[in-house]
Amino acid sequence: MITYLECEKGFSEIEEWHPGCWVKVVEPTQEEMNILENHFGLPEDFLNDISDVDERPRIERNDGWICTIIRIPITCDSDAAIPFITVPLGVMVKDDIIITLCYYKNFLTTDFIDHTQKRNIDIKAAPDFILRLLNSSAYWYLKDLRDVYRMVADAESELEQSIRNEDLLKIMNIQKSLVIFAAAISGNNILMERLNRMYAGELDRELFEDVSIELRQADTTAAIATQMLDRTLNTYASVISNNVNAIMKRLTSISLILMIPTLIASFYGMNVDVGISMENDWAFGAIAGVGLTLSVLTTFWLHKIKWL
Repeated sequence: MITYLECEKGFSEIEEWHPGCWVKVVEPTQEEMNILENHFGLPEDFLNDISDVDERPRIERNDGWICTIIRIPITCDSDAAIPFITVPLGVMVKDDIIITLCYYKNFLTTDFIDHTQKRNIDIKAAPDFILRLLNSSAYWYLKDLRDVYRMVADAESELEQSIRNEDLLKIMNIQKSLVIFAAAISGNNILMERLNRMYAGELDRELFEDVSIELRQADTTAAIATQMLDRTLNTYASVISNNVNAIMKRLTSISLILMIPTLIASFYGMNVDVGISMENDWAFGAIAGVGLTLSVLTTFWLHKIKWL
């Protein structure tokens, strides 16, 4: 979908494009792609690069255009294995044309528009526009990371009651999202350095510092969450290993207790003279009593050494 917006104390939608307005493109159809390529003259290479879900954050020039690719977070569907991923958002600038393109539905640009309207923000220069989009991306990373903390806490609560494979797999998938977040935020931080070199005299320095702080905070938060999740998984791996060892000890102890009377009965079940005639009335009781006594003593000894 293509939307045209102009900035007068915040972005507002207009019906037709005019020089200096923002062309917002989300989930474009093939017809809309043709408009971008034929009407606005966007290079096909830019369109292909942004369509690559793994495209890294960077700045590239081509035929007078400057393409800036930012990685932004999106929330996956409830039936998806990984709860959060990142996708590329392209910002293409040439003279008085500003176009953003994202092949995936996202709430970042919508929230960005609402924010500029609430704060009555005027954005006239392309570098400041890119910086504010980066600032919005940092906000959404921090917001999604708070959701990650909540999901981890829920999974840990379930694991405290019963360690199930489903809960461990859920934590592992959350860990994948954190790794994806960390790589994307790191790429956006590198992009900030490139913007500082390219637009050194045009950037709002105060805004630049604010965005840098927000991205560093998001980077630190993602790193801390990753470390905590790694330690959580290692702890539960140790708990599972300890539980397995405890179960094996109990099974071994039970086998040993049951083996003693079985061994004694096996000796007296052989067709050889073992000193007690089965014609004696007390033979069965004596054999059973000896086996039971040895089993009780073995049980007491295993309990004493904490195997039972």
